[in-house]
Amino acid sequence: MKDNFIYILFKKRTDNPFLQFFRYIFVGGTSFIIDFCIYLLLINFINLNYLISAAIAFFISVLVNYYLSTSWVFNQDHIENRLIEFNLFILISLIGLVFTEILLYLFVDIFNINYIWSKLIASIIVLFWNFSARRIMFYGK
Repeated sequence: MKDNFIYILFKKRTDNPFLQFFRYIFVGGTSFIIDFCIYLLLINFINLNYLISAAIAFFISVLVNYYLSTSWVFNQDHIENRLIEFNLFILISLIGLVFTEILLYLFVDIFNINYIWSKLIASIIVLFWNFSARRIMFYGK
């Protein structure tokens, strides 16, 4: 029973939005760790502005997210034109980046919230946009 549950949760191809969301949280968590570490590295060691750091870190983590999302979360083996799919994925990511940048600016410069907490809050909010938009893009649902 336990092996079957693990198989369903992690390996079985699925259209179930709850399983996809669970997997997306896992993929998003991995992408977020990459994003957040690069964000902190660029701010603290290279001394880049927090908004520029967020954009650079975001784009690097999007590549990881793309691969894992299309191969594991949304199971896109049937896609015929990967270039169009990738461009749509990037478009959704760019909109997510715009949301992230606006939220960071508001939290840091307007509400005086620490840049680390601001990044965490913005990432959680944008997570819901990214999942919903990607699910609609991949499944039309």
